[in-house]
Amino acid sequence: MFDFGRLYGLEDAETFSISAENPTGERDRGALEIPGPDNPARRLGKGWKVRPCIDLKARQETLLADIEGPGIITYIWITVTEKAYRTCVLRMYWDDETNPSVEVPLGDFFVNPFGMRFEVNSLPVCVNPTGGFNCYWPMPFRKRARITIENQTDQDVPHFFYQISFVRKKLEEDVAYFHSQWRRSMTSRENPQHVILDSVEGKGKYVGTVVAWEQLSNGWWGEGEVRFFIDGEQNPSICYTGTEDYFGGAWCFGKTYSTAFTGYPLWLKSEGQIPKHVMYRWHIADPIFFKKSLKVIVQALGWWPDGTYQPLTDDITTVAYWYQTEPHVLFPKLLNLEKRWPR
Repeated sequence: MFDFGRLYGLEDAETFSISAENPTGERDRGALEIPGPDNPARRLGKGWKVRPCIDLKARQETLLADIEGPGIITYIWITVTEKAYRTCVLRMYWDDETNPSVEVPLGDFFVNPFGMRFEVNSLPVCVNPTGGFNCYWPMPFRKRARITIENQTDQDVPHFFYQISFVRKKLEEDVAYFHSQWRRSMTSRENPQHVILDSVEGKGKYVGTVVAWEQLSNGWWGEGEVRFFIDGEQNPSICYTGTEDYFGGAWCFGKTYSTAFTGYPLWLKSEGQIPKHVMYRWHIADPIFFKKSLKVIVQALGWWPDGTYQPLTDDITTVAYWYQTEPHVLFPKLLNLEKRWPR
């Protein structure tokens, strides 16, 4: 993250920003589109607001950015209809890799899972009225960075707005690469735990978790622990004492909140609907370092009437965020659209 104490400092760097008006982000290449007869800028002509957004074609992957390095992506802003939140998949590739280092449904990446829009007020990710997705995770790359968005539906998605800002600069030797992965599972009484992240190999640090929890049982659902298995441990060395404790709350939450590093921005409970919960935890001030490997899980536990823990069958979706050296292990195959859809 940036250092306020050095905000006034100068360095050998250049700033660029990619958008529909300037698809390459390069100098002197913005606002070149010529308005057609149906364009709102037809009376003003070239050089005005002619191409502020794009359409995402059905069943197609659209290239949003292809950047020559070295550099750092410093900011991403996106807005689009809620229908695209789970149906469109965001991917990022570093240094000519063929397997993405980021592969997450669009809304989930920005802490808006379930195909729903709500506000988030945190440091690296915020969602502002109405549906403005903002990401401040720094994403360094040495040779090349590519960002794509895939529309996996049979209909075009209109009015996709985006801004991707980056700087070109020399990177330090110890720079690691940003990664993010989406997972979904149904816990069971026999196996009441969800794997947030597994099969990570290399050196790095874990920096964030988003959990979308669909509660299929009555009563309190968050008694389980979040656990970290570092460098091949058989037993976890880091255990957070309860789900709400890990996300910075206590005593079953009671209400929603959204802060710089921890939040519980959505608690949806209405008659005839499955209760839904969304939580985030950013390990910016307290990263989880690993040298060889990392596994992260969350347990799904409630209470039996006799005061013992009840294993729960719940529907849990997560996004993990971490930095590591490349190459990374191939991600599990992303669930298809039907299996990603919320209840």
